[in-house]
Amino acid sequence: MDAFTRFTNQTQGRERLFRATQYTCMLLSYLLEPHPGKEKVVMKLKKLESSVSTGRKWFRLGNVVHAVQATEQSLHATDLVPRICLTLANLNRVLYFICDTVLWVRSVGLASGINKEKWRTWAARHYYYSLLLSLARDLYEISLQMEQVAHDRAKREKSPSQEPLGYSVANEETEWLQSFLLLLFRSLRKHPPLFLDTVKNLCDILNPLHQLGIYKSNPGVIGLGGLVSSVAGIITVACPHMKLKTH
Repeated sequence: MDAFTRFTNQTQGRERLFRATQYTCMLLSYLLEPHPGKEKVVMKLKKLESSVSTGRKWFRLGNVVHAVQATEQSLHATDLVPRICLTLANLNRVLYFICDTVLWVRSVGLASGINKEKWRTWAARHYYYSLLLSLARDLYEISLQMEQVAHDRAKREKSPSQEPLGYSVANEETEWLQSFLLLLFRSLRKHPPLFLDTVKNLCDILNPLHQLGIYKSNPGVIGLGGLVSSVAGIITVACPHMKLKTH
């Protein structure tokens, strides 16, 4: 209970809970909508989803500052590839949160002359670029982990006292995919923060892909992806050691 209280006292923790609630409502309303007699439940779920979405905007108002700070921190990364990817990703996050703030100003009626669709498209585009760059960083980190796992495996295979591994690639031409997937699985299993970050970014990118018309998804897919991403985000906030670190 104390851990939950500390979690909800954090702005990021509350935002993650609101986000999980929003996408749960989206997923449930999509699943229940085809069934007769569920109209009232679906309507209540959609109203709750809309209310939670509006509430989340209040938590995101200060995120521009956090994104600027993250950009400054990423400039000090020792490895060139993460430094470039994270800096550009965080710059796009800054632009995304600026667009999001403008949309919030429009939604509360402070500036009615704002072109909502134009700013929404800009926000989705910068969010999409940010996630693409974050995924590029994830792929780079995964390649390093796979290289390390493959190197360790080669050392064990050369050791005369080492027992044979429980698998072998009998035919490289037909079993290369199995070998690759096994290596990928072992690499991610050894690095849970990298696994969480990759899953989160892959799930998050479904929304801007849909908004920009690059790849259309139904509300059920977007809701499920948002829920999985929110759970991953909750884990990283509740357990800071599960957040992917920048070296």
